[in-house]
Amino acid sequence: MNEQYWDNLFEQFRKAIEAEGQILPSVSIIAEREHDPFRVLIATLISLRTKDEVTLAASQRLFALAGDPHAMACLSEQAIQEAIYPAGFYKTKAKNIRLISLRLIEQYEGRVPDTQQALLALPGVGIKTANLTLNLGYQIDAICVDCHVHQIANRLGWVHTKTPEQTELALQEVMPRRFWIPLNELLVRYGQLICTPVSPFCSKCPQAQRCPKIGVGRSR
Repeated sequence: MNEQYWDNLFEQFRKAIEAEGQILPSVSIIAEREHDPFRVLIATLISLRTKDEVTLAASQRLFALAGDPHAMACLSEQAIQEAIYPAGFYKTKAKNIRLISLRLIEQYEGRVPDTQQALLALPGVGIKTANLTLNLGYQIDAICVDCHVHQIANRLGWVHTKTPEQTELALQEVMPRRFWIPLNELLVRYGQLICTPVSPFCSKCPQAQRCPKIGVGRSR
């Protein structure tokens, strides 16, 4: 797969998403508006196992109360919970958001670190959250693999992997570096709208004729 393949595929997928009348995922919207690694980090935490529209509204409510680590650390866990509800696991997320804010103040002078290792050491931060923060917060090349990226990459036959962690490493070998950052926001939305986990809308997919449809039992 050469660069022309990836250019064509990304353009086709973007047009298919636009045809559905959709916009970028919530964390990408926040990144474009704010250009703030802290808000990208917190919004990504809120987004885990949470619908996109809930993530955006919850993040906006929270940032209206506190937009930086110092202000966030002054909020109680209860106040954070109330702001981000009904995000999934909102109580655990509220606890981690406050702990992260305190850790950033204590160890990084209120600044979000710009390395994967340092981000992974923060409370509640996994590989997806770390890489998306590097991507959208700092424009640092990193492949962010969530369930949609993992599934679509395997379904199209780009990789043959069992876990998102394996997919991240495998994609680094086959995908040119300039596609690493936009990959997540493109495939997350594509996986929500067209290449859905169950019964994907292959009739709407511009790659339908060449896609091996690995693991697809039924499509629409």
